[in-house]
Amino acid sequence: MFFNQYILETSGLPQEHEQLKQLREKTVQKYGDMSVMNVPVDEAQFISILLKVMNAKKTLEIGVFTGYSLLATALALPPDGKVTAIDVDRETYETGLPFIQKAGVEHKIDFIHGDAFSAINALIDGKQEESFDYVFVDAVKEDYIKYHEPLLKLVKKGGLIAYDNTLWLGSVAMSEDDIEMTDILRHNRKPLREFNTFIANDTRVESIILSVGDGVTLCRRL
Repeated sequence: MFFNQYILETSGLPQEHEQLKQLREKTVQKYGDMSVMNVPVDEAQFISILLKVMNAKKTLEIGVFTGYSLLATALALPPDGKVTAIDVDRETYETGLPFIQKAGVEHKIDFIHGDAFSAINALIDGKQEESFDYVFVDAVKEDYIKYHEPLLKLVKKGGLIAYDNTLWLGSVAMSEDDIEMTDILRHNRKPLREFNTFIANDTRVESIILSVGDGVTLCRRL
């Protein structure tokens, strides 16, 4: 939409951290169209402000790719803050690692290479229930509902879980037989619609869908 470019030019790009800029450019250079798997600039800046307002110190990220949102999170956390990041793809994480190192925040990151469900269960088994201030999920959309239950055990009361891409380019508001809907839009439309409805009716959280980036659903644990 036309205002996205205005947001980028007026607020997003002028305030983008130099290492985030370089990481974004490297991701586009190396991965082309797949670079959209990273969050957009304005969404990363929203997350940064949110974490600072919350005074978050311990966070969790599920789905890292090259680490744009991870770097934005690490930069926003205080010097003694920690972010646990989980992804099955070490190679993509290592693409962004030099920029994380240049930004001086590698010590804040604990990267877990492996399956997210196994890693989450290990955190629960490791007595880390109700210890995370904030969780960011940007992974397989069909698994969002499955992530929700164990993540509620890990996040503190009053803490936030953020799920990315919950508007899925607006397809969640489209008709199933919309002729302009591509296969990839159609594939994730149904599970995301089900997830959005599930969250809206979950009395354990206070939630909202924000039209930031490709849609972010925020859940505050009650």
